[in-house]
Amino acid sequence: MNEPNPTSGSPRWSEAGFSTRAIHVGSEADPATGAVVTPIYQTSTYAQDGVGGLRQGLGQGYEYSRSGNPTRTALEDCLAALEAPDGSARGFAFASGLAAEDAVLRSLLRPGDHLVIPDDAYGGTYRLVARVAEPWGVRHTPASLVDVDAVRAAIEPGKTRLVWVETPTNPLLSVADIAALADVAHEAGALLVVDNTFATPYLQQPLSLGADIVVHSTTKYCGGHSDVVGGAAIVSERASAPWMAGIAGLGDNAAERIGFNQNSMGAVAGPFDAWLVQRGLKTLAVRMERHCDNAEKIVEMLRQHPKVTRVLYPSLDDHPGHKAATEQMRRYGGMVSFQVAGGKEAALEVCRKTGVFTLAESLGGVESLIEHPGQMTHASVAGSALEVPDDLIRVSVGLEDAADLVADLEQALG
Repeated sequence: MNEPNPTSGSPRWSEAGFSTRAIHVGSEADPATGAVVTPIYQTSTYAQDGVGGLRQGLGQGYEYSRSGNPTRTALEDCLAALEAPDGSARGFAFASGLAAEDAVLRSLLRPGDHLVIPDDAYGGTYRLVARVAEPWGVRHTPASLVDVDAVRAAIEPGKTRLVWVETPTNPLLSVADIAALADVAHEAGALLVVDNTFATPYLQQPLSLGADIVVHSTTKYCGGHSDVVGGAAIVSERASAPWMAGIAGLGDNAAERIGFNQNSMGAVAGPFDAWLVQRGLKTLAVRMERHCDNAEKIVEMLRQHPKVTRVLYPSLDDHPGHKAATEQMRRYGGMVSFQVAGGKEAALEVCRKTGVFTLAESLGGVESLIEHPGQMTHASVAGSALEVPDDLIRVSVGLEDAADLVADLEQALG
């Protein structure tokens, strides 16, 4: 690999288009062999040129792969370049999306602090906040992210440190106005964290809208092939947490604190997993265009089907978040949720009857998936304020031929 690896702020790539950055940042040809693909540095440790003499040939010294690995560095540089082309952010790759979220929470919160979360958050995020962070002494308040005043009202002055946003949300596909919520968070002295998993950096770049931190489950669209589990946090260099200054001997820079905890906690992306995600990023733009094309055709059919009572998709004029999505997203995404007549049993029957759509959790792969959120991905929120309707079905629209996907859902609906 050339020394040093290009970063998101490299003059060579900072003015380049999305796909050019996705293909080239972190992936320059290996100078020793000419390999055009980043090598998988499948190693746990590195020889030193004398005690403390770390070799600099890869752009930075490496000593132990929990602390740093060249393959992971390449992925982290690429993610930062996609979310912040101007070089104003740092990327951190983790073993899963929840590992990334946990690192953010534990880096920037302490017992007694408070955060605002979506009232329809991903079930895993809610479980982490309510059952892991709360016993540690961190409190939370769910709020409707589509209502800026509701978010403002949920903030506790002097206590709220983070406003946590998903947009679109999982599984109700609510859309938050990122710029407006950034203003609300910053007025309160808090940071805005945006889970950008559903939109991906191709469709939406929250840091450019005022967000401080972006998190991803890179398992999903970034990897894109259902063959890797991973996560990421991309942190603006301007983000500071003054309430944490001095703790663990660190300052208030959010990126530095998250980087310290990434190493200290150790839930890092392994080199092969990092390589798989970076491979996926190279085709993210073309895949997202096809995901969106197919989703729009499915939405058109569902809107006309007599057994479908409601379709949730941000392109629709009657979607509450349509205006915000149109302003801040390139297109509307590959996720579609809908409700069916007949309640829970009817929804379960549709999930059972599909043939092209696979009944499975997760999303964002090349294959189309269908699930019942109430009993699958969001079972952990049952009985809480975040409980989802039991007649709700969520589909991750893949890259198959659209006509086959439409026909499959039509026959499953009966």
